[in-house]
Amino acid sequence: MSFVPQHTFLMFYTKLFSGLAGLLLLLCLAGCKPQQASQPPNIIFLLTDDQRWDALGAMGNPIIQTPHMDALAREGLLFTNAYVTTPICCTSRASILSGQYARRHGIHDFKTSFSPAAWQACYPMQLKQAGYYLGFVGKFGVGRGEDMPAADFDYWKGIPGQPQYEQRDEQGRYKHLTRIMGEQCLEFLQQAPADRPFCLSVSFKAPHVQDADPRQFLYDSAYQELFEEVQIPPARAGTDEYWEAFPEFFKADNEARRRWEMRFSTPEKYQASVKGYYRLIYGVDVVIGNIRKELARLGMDEHTLIVLMGDNGFFLGEKGLAGKWYIYEESIRVPLVWYDPRLPQEQRGKKIDQIALNIDIAPTLLKVAGQDIPSQMQGQDLYSLLNHSQTEWRQDFLFEHLFEHPRIPKSEGVVSLFEKYARYLPPAPPYEEFYDLRTDPGELENLAGKPEAEKRVEQARKRLQTLIGQFQ
Repeated sequence: MSFVPQHTFLMFYTKLFSGLAGLLLLLCLAGCKPQQASQPPNIIFLLTDDQRWDALGAMGNPIIQTPHMDALAREGLLFTNAYVTTPICCTSRASILSGQYARRHGIHDFKTSFSPAAWQACYPMQLKQAGYYLGFVGKFGVGRGEDMPAADFDYWKGIPGQPQYEQRDEQGRYKHLTRIMGEQCLEFLQQAPADRPFCLSVSFKAPHVQDADPRQFLYDSAYQELFEEVQIPPARAGTDEYWEAFPEFFKADNEARRRWEMRFSTPEKYQASVKGYYRLIYGVDVVIGNIRKELARLGMDEHTLIVLMGDNGFFLGEKGLAGKWYIYEESIRVPLVWYDPRLPQEQRGKKIDQIALNIDIAPTLLKVAGQDIPSQMQGQDLYSLLNHSQTEWRQDFLFEHLFEHPRIPKSEGVVSLFEKYARYLPPAPPYEEFYDLRTDPGELENLAGKPEAEKRVEQARKRLQTLIGQFQ
């Protein structure tokens, strides 16, 4: 065996440690925060307001521009049949936070807040107990402004009620709310400690309209030229005959029709509204791109989970409606993209067709963080879909809209991938709807009351009662 002089070893290790020191110095100069390998993953949960399932390039929309959302879908999991159990922001957000149906968490309006005990069981507080560094940016959406849990977060930029899109900076210059929220997200990432995992919940106002403003869709003026040369195809089933087919009690002073008049009642309004809606979503997409770029710069990208979901859908004139609130696909079906850089390559870009719900977000995030799912949560761990067959997962879910409003009739029902049943509740007169989604995916032929569907409607009534009893 040949002899290696001692000074050769000294020179080798001197160069090695010098190189490592230089590398660490470069990381520090770049502002990187290397993640502790033993830590649970960081979490960024992005919630859009009123983004329907097909307002996403990855879901087949050929007009909208969502390159960063689409990239997350290509590199992660795309849930093609994601739904909310109640299509109104206050209740849906409460279901997302708590993992519960509305009948259990009891939040059916814009005034009711979580009780202290119920809030402690929601996913942010469960993650805080597990050592997560918490951030919240944007529209909180649950309860009154004075009840918002600002003190429970390490970084809080929550907004009560419906915030205004048009903001001013310290110099009095216009700045769009979505842009401001994006800057706050980057600020959170830059000051998050390296020795703790973080959870940042971002609750956009976009693409929700600006209520009471005649312009409605107040997008960032920087995106004015987007879609200017595009002609948006007319709304599916958007002609008057479909509106006229509704029962008289539904058509009488209906809030969804009132908002349709404001947004979609002429071809000019329709084009302007849909383009404004798409521009608002594009603004969110820009923020997502900036977040991913900053994660990479900080060395956090390989250890940070990113989830994107809508809090409910949105009618773009279908059936002569605007808003949400009803059991139809446009109202309850939402985008859901789950990007996890830890997933093996063979599972990247996977499309999952089973039913995913807003109540699944909280239990899945806790499972990702290595925590037990509280028994009061009613959702399921979405990761189990990677190993489960269709028959081992939920086949339907409870739809409920119990919000009190004089121009929005209350309703409840059962939704599966193959059929849909709804009934309206007092003070509305007894009225049912039943759709066979295999032959009528547009939900245009109500089979309730027809002899050939009588047995199926009766089965749906019984199933609804079973689900109500199960999830109260």
